[in-house]
Amino acid sequence: MSLSPGTHNDALAEAFAAPLVLQLGGGEVSARRLGLLAGVAASGSISGAARHVGMTYKAAWDAIEAMNNLAGQPLVQSQHGGKHGGGARLTSMGGRILATQRRLESALAAVLDQFRGEDGGLETMGESLSMLRSLHMKTSARNALRGTVEDVRHGAVNSEITLRLQGEDCLHAIITKDSAEAMGLVPGKNAWALVKASWVILAAPDECVRISARNRLCGTIKRIHEGAVNAEVVLELPGGNTVAAIITEASLEDLGFKVGDAACGLIKASHVILGVDD
Repeated sequence: MSLSPGTHNDALAEAFAAPLVLQLGGGEVSARRLGLLAGVAASGSISGAARHVGMTYKAAWDAIEAMNNLAGQPLVQSQHGGKHGGGARLTSMGGRILATQRRLESALAAVLDQFRGEDGGLETMGESLSMLRSLHMKTSARNALRGTVEDVRHGAVNSEITLRLQGEDCLHAIITKDSAEAMGLVPGKNAWALVKASWVILAAPDECVRISARNRLCGTIKRIHEGAVNAEVVLELPGGNTVAAIITEASLEDLGFKVGDAACGLIKASHVILGVDD
């Protein structure tokens, strides 16, 4: 099907009318996730926000926890009140981010209006945006934690990096010395720690004394999502970060964990993947 210049520009304009995607703390936050903030503000609940954007209740929780971790501070505060209940509200930072998103979307609409009047303007911009999108990296790691490098210890081959998370939590990573130097990891530099949920070992606080794992992140169990074989357990740390672990249903039953219990996430330093924004 061929398009006339005017129709072609209209089609491109419609493609660019997709909701804005923001970079929050170096991580990409989709428009759908940002829509959750609007849903929380409008409905006062996680379940209402999930309906607002067409997500499941669990997916909405996962997205909100990811945004809280990316921001380095909570954007949404919740109060538990049942399996799909409880209230929620935006923090002052969450409200500011939502307001900023709306202002940026208005500004983007004004920019697109200018390009509509130029022959080939939207098409040229589309090629540029397509190239930029290809440069973004996405990760399947369930846990993405933002922090600041506190200490770097170099060995002959490997380096141990200590990352200070929000609150008093620290995370230790073992990476190659070449990687540490290539990323410019020095005290004070912001960095990301990525940990797959299947790499997190859960244990009760009093059972962690003789575990060799370098990292011990202790907190309170915030959510448990049970499946046919495995269960996802979300641990809320004192500093506000959340860490998700995947364990078997049999292990969950043996441990006897329930929401509100104290627990620790044990992570080998070699299982922590580090990244930087530039």
